[in-house]
Amino acid sequence: MNIILLSGGSGKRLWPLSNDIRSKQFIKIFKKKDGTYESMVQRVYRQIKKVDTDATVTIATSKTQVSAIHNQLGEDVGISVEPCRRDTFPAIALATAYLVDVMHVDPSESVVVCPVDPYVEDGYFEALKELSEQADKCEANLVLMGIEPTYPSEKYGYIIPESANHVASVQTFREKPTADVAEQYIAQGALWNGGVFAYKLGYVMDKAHELMDFTDYQDLFDKYETLKKISFDYAVAEHEPKIQVVRFAGMWKDLGTWNTLTEAMDESIIGKGELNDKCSGVHIINEMDVPVLAMGLHDVVISASPEGILVSDKEQSSYIKPFVDKFEQQIMFAEKSWGSFKVVDVETTSLTIKVTLNPGHSMNYHSHKNRDEVWVVISGEGRTIVDGKEQMVKPGDVITMSAGCRHTVLADTELKLIEVQLGEDINVYDKQKFELKQLCTWDSPGGREDGSIR
Repeated sequence: MNIILLSGGSGKRLWPLSNDIRSKQFIKIFKKKDGTYESMVQRVYRQIKKVDTDATVTIATSKTQVSAIHNQLGEDVGISVEPCRRDTFPAIALATAYLVDVMHVDPSESVVVCPVDPYVEDGYFEALKELSEQADKCEANLVLMGIEPTYPSEKYGYIIPESANHVASVQTFREKPTADVAEQYIAQGALWNGGVFAYKLGYVMDKAHELMDFTDYQDLFDKYETLKKISFDYAVAEHEPKIQVVRFAGMWKDLGTWNTLTEAMDESIIGKGELNDKCSGVHIINEMDVPVLAMGLHDVVISASPEGILVSDKEQSSYIKPFVDKFEQQIMFAEKSWGSFKVVDVETTSLTIKVTLNPGHSMNYHSHKNRDEVWVVISGEGRTIVDGKEQMVKPGDVITMSAGCRHTVLADTELKLIEVQLGEDINVYDKQKFELKQLCTWDSPGGREDGSIR
């Protein structure tokens, strides 16, 4: 089975745990049997591989999410990177071209497209296999998953099938309605449109060539910024006469707000937190090293991270986005393919960061024009290379680097260090990368991407 997972958005409705780099699908909030936590993307990927170990998974995403994907899923997952945002049709066309031209998947094979972040049971992925198999039959050019509605939702579009059969032709689509109109749709046998569908790769490649001028994947990638912003529904689905829908009646949730996310949590507290016996319906999600105490609260979510602190009535938490949009703040935490970083202090002429490098990973070999840097190793072992000179490092070691100095750090074990940046003009753009031949013998996926933390 070939699967394209659509991974986009900044997930601002889950602030302060999410930001422009760390979208909601990367928040580790679901407890596993071993007591550790996994994110939405990790959960979905695990479920796909459980149902089909041979499944080819490609994630269509932006450049800012690549590091987090590699950090959480490793290097084996395919990634189709959008140079900029152009809505779902260009993104799906680019991912389809990636499968055909880069991964060399036969255009006669089918692929299933679905969001990266549904909260579902394993039966959902069995249904994806059924969708793929239905597309293989060539009875229709598009095969959609129609989700049996559990209530008259205003959040979803609706699919109206021609019959109540498990597999049926699609009569029409309806936009997101009011609750009253949704009730009428459901009475007609309408299904939720969850944005899940399957097609033959060659079909979308042909549609892409009809609507866009390009030769192959690389040409489409190079021209991506010039493409018209248009959804897949508007570009393809609503104009396709041969389209089917397959019913799905299993558990399916869109965890796009704090209200819906807390409903899926197995426990009321993640991180350091305490509730007194007068609390009810309260959830604490705390990524800070300080405790959070809640007393006498009802139906409230409390979330704390380096980005900020949220205390909100659960229903009101759905309206968070316009308030978060007003905040002007740098990224305080992010996962990278080589590890992660957390900003711990910001001053006018200094920035202090806690960096964690995973074993066998490294930063790029780079320099800064306008700032000095100091590294203090707090745990683990590794090597630094400063202006070509290699040095073994351990806890307590201090490495200083003046402006213009070329430097990198390589982790033998998990390596934690404090980085202090000093200068009048500290910014993410002050960075020049260099080739380091010594890295050729170093197994370092992280060395292939930007290790920038600011």
